[in-house]
Amino acid sequence: MAALDVPIRVMRSADPVGYPESVAFMLQETDRIARGEARELLWFLEHPPLITKGSRGRDVHLLERSRFPVFETDRGGELTYHGPGQRIVYTLLDVRRHTAGDVRAFVRLLEACVTGALARLGVTATGDPVRPGVWVRGADLPGGEAKIGALGLKVRRGISLHGLSLNVAPDLSHFGAIVACGLEGSAVTSLQALGRTVDMETVDNALIASFAEHLGALEAVAGPVAQPYA
Repeated sequence: MAALDVPIRVMRSADPVGYPESVAFMLQETDRIARGEARELLWFLEHPPLITKGSRGRDVHLLERSRFPVFETDRGGELTYHGPGQRIVYTLLDVRRHTAGDVRAFVRLLEACVTGALARLGVTATGDPVRPGVWVRGADLPGGEAKIGALGLKVRRGISLHGLSLNVAPDLSHFGAIVACGLEGSAVTSLQALGRTVDMETVDNALIASFAEHLGALEAVAGPVAQPYA
């Protein structure tokens, strides 16, 4: 188990990363973290337009089968869209260290990290005890609420894979290819759609500040995906 005073690595990829490449890297890194050969990692990236199908994903929720590549994945959850303008943070963290191995508490912790970042950007958001993810509410939203962030995890050898996505300024029409997260009738929104036009670096800085508040010390590392840093 990682020591509490050991900083968590933070890595940002400037160019979009393909989904299979990201999964291969996560598997490699989680094994290294579990063996004590590398520190925990928060990996900030974007994907090209694609859909991932989690362990509970249903084909009936894939509304436009040929629009984007679809990747089956071992994370929890259902169908999720990823694409440019969406900040992905893969959270390769020791669940035992942060929540004594309680996965539900770990999900709530990640939700708090996202809502804390959004608060720094002037947006009030909440988690939901029944529906994992991050939601904003308002009278002008369909049904009075919309989802702005999604979470999906897999725990391997005590280390979490996958993580969270936050809609900064994606093409929201792309979400029409699926029933997002299996939640029929639920709307999806973004910071841009809420009138918060911010660049990705500003969003990253808010996320990093919130992660530091909830998880402890962080340390930026640099380098291509092919060269992991210990």
